[in-house]
Amino acid sequence: MSEKIKITCLNNNLTKEYELGLTLHQIAKDLKIKLDHQIIGARVNNIVSELNFRVYKPKIIEFFDISNVDGYRMYKRSLSFVLLKAFNDVLPKKELRIEHSISKGYYCQVEPSSYSLTKQNVMDIAARMREIINADLQFKRNQILTDEAIEIFKDNKLFAKAKLFKTRPTLYTSVYCLDDMRDYFYGYLVPSTNYLQTFDLIPYYNGMLLRFPLKNKLKELGEVIQQEKLFDIFQEYQNWVEILEVSTIGSINEKIQAGQAGDLIKFSEALHEKKVAQIAEKIKKRVDTKIILIAGPTSSGKTTFSKRLAVQLKIIGIKPVQISLDNYFVNRKDTPKDENGAYDFESINALDVETFNQNFLDLIAGKEIEIPKYSFETGERYYNGKKLQITKEQVIIIEGIHGLNPELSKLIEEKYKFKIYISALTQVGIDWHNRIPTTDNRLLRRIIRDYKYRHYSASETLARWGSVRRGEEKNIFPFQEEADIMFNSALLYELSVIKKHVEPLLKEIHETETEYSEAIRLLKFLSYFVTIKDDEIPPTSILREFVSGSSFKY
Repeated sequence: MSEKIKITCLNNNLTKEYELGLTLHQIAKDLKIKLDHQIIGARVNNIVSELNFRVYKPKIIEFFDISNVDGYRMYKRSLSFVLLKAFNDVLPKKELRIEHSISKGYYCQVEPSSYSLTKQNVMDIAARMREIINADLQFKRNQILTDEAIEIFKDNKLFAKAKLFKTRPTLYTSVYCLDDMRDYFYGYLVPSTNYLQTFDLIPYYNGMLLRFPLKNKLKELGEVIQQEKLFDIFQEYQNWVEILEVSTIGSINEKIQAGQAGDLIKFSEALHEKKVAQIAEKIKKRVDTKIILIAGPTSSGKTTFSKRLAVQLKIIGIKPVQISLDNYFVNRKDTPKDENGAYDFESINALDVETFNQNFLDLIAGKEIEIPKYSFETGERYYNGKKLQITKEQVIIIEGIHGLNPELSKLIEEKYKFKIYISALTQVGIDWHNRIPTTDNRLLRRIIRDYKYRHYSASETLARWGSVRRGEEKNIFPFQEEADIMFNSALLYELSVIKKHVEPLLKEIHETETEYSEAIRLLKFLSYFVTIKDDEIPPTSILREFVSGSSFKY
């Protein structure tokens, strides 16, 4: 009689005994699991796994589809491999780089970046992708010695991958195979190419845009949104990291191991300082500017940026006054509620837009106003006699998530406003085929800040992250192209510093918690980095807002 194990499936709350060695795919089929879309993967004891994972011990399993965040990542990762395979078949003497997320897709360009793909190139690659998908080829994962993997990558001219694993000492590495192509991916893939029916590939600037289906509408593609200003800032920083030869984690690790961490810090901080100074000069040239509106997603470093900008403005003879948008919250009883009946403090309607506009119209006209205050304890606005009147040398800095929303300052003439969008737009890749999501950079910053200053655990921050991201998609990202200028707050060296601050917090998350799978993913990501010390980070750095040690008062 063969040994059996108990499997509990959370999708239907059933527990059943199975023989050892069955795959998740076989278990899902036996349990007749039906989701809104095709099953794409599963969490096994709160760890993300592929459907070909074989079960040998009792497990708690939850299957997911593309509408799940992990399923969506698997889909995009797998489709990227199909793109790389198709590109290699069509243009075998060129190398493709997956650069960054833009316009609801991935921007990809050929190395060297001076090479421009033709419309026919893109059409041929898209057609080859469709052939690969219809052929229903399997994605095969093999565990091999890391030294062997490094040699494979070198033989295939994947030098960034070889460099990554040379600087990340592990005994074994997972290598994926698709037909005759071998590659490494940060995370799991879907079982086969037939799962990837919905996609598009279109010419985009000098390269192409790989487009993905909507998370909850598998057969539909998202709208291509023109984000020229965002694209320009991505490209500006991409050119910069290439000049410094630090466009991938492996190249950064090599510099750190060679004792050049201090140089990385100096270069990164000097670039920030230069950009802030340039923005101050642009503001000065706009002689009518009276209000500087700064907006960006959570953990972008908006507060430190606004303080650094204030310093640069003072240097060139402009006297800034900072006012918090929090002062203009409506009374709690008038705060709108979300679909769950909770107060929606991130809605534009949570602010008294009319009072805001009238106050600033009065200030621009040279009148004195009384600044409102808001009590988070009582949920009510009040006045304490604080007055404000600005001179012709003064400007007002407003920092908040709605800064770029035209509704916020709808009565104020555009000539009086200078709008800045700030975000941590990570330009370093794991390698040329595995990008680092900018959201991960900000999430790691937030985990540290929440723990240090708000006494939240990493688990609590991760639990809130989905809601935070939905708020950003609704209230911030649609307005980013309204900015007069964009500022990238990401620092080349920061993830090598953040690693030692955040790893202990992530390791506190227990495997029984839902957030455990995300903690495991982030810990794996951080394992790619060689750590560096905080010592040389200047006290005015944006990173100090998160790891402490800032000379600014918050």
